[in-house]
Amino acid sequence: MRFRIRPVETSFYDLFSESASHLVAGADLLAKILEDGVDKAAVAAEMREAEHQADETTHAIVRRVNSTFITPFDREDIYSLASALDDVMDFMDEAVDSILLYDIDEFPPHFADQVEVLQRAARLTADSMPRLRTMKNLDEFWIEINRLENDGDRNHRRLLANLFGGSYKAMQVLKLKDVVESVEHAIDALETVANIVEQIAVKES
Repeated sequence: MRFRIRPVETSFYDLFSESASHLVAGADLLAKILEDGVDKAAVAAEMREAEHQADETTHAIVRRVNSTFITPFDREDIYSLASALDDVMDFMDEAVDSILLYDIDEFPPHFADQVEVLQRAARLTADSMPRLRTMKNLDEFWIEINRLENDGDRNHRRLLANLFGGSYKAMQVLKLKDVVESVEHAIDALETVANIVEQIAVKES
């Protein structure tokens, strides 16, 4: 265990928890825009606001790093974790915005399952961020995120097979593929978050 002789700025833990909570809101909005009869423009506006709030939290983390002498763990790891969390939100915002711009009303089979994987991974991340304070039981987090990412990969392959199976017109394929890829990237980014947390935990052990 690393021995510290000076007090450490602990507000980073709260900021990382706040950042992860934005991901839960974003994933839920992505699920909401898939509902029949939903006002897509209103949901997209909510997502833009959620993404803005997430950016503000990321900026707060960076400002805190730049103004803090003793950080709870390596500065580069703090930057990396903040950036990875922000990437997840950006990809979800991209997916919602594409659904609005392309005016997509029908989605291929397994897409709702893929969004559910994203929601579960986002909630798991939000539940796990407070554990950074103690670095305890975090192995459960990255193991489960890896399992969810594998589920997402399987769903992604099924989605692509369906899109290119001949049931959709070429333009539909292009539009839907953009959305499908954004969600896949969001899930992958959550795995990156888990990998960074694992690296931090190993260094701090």
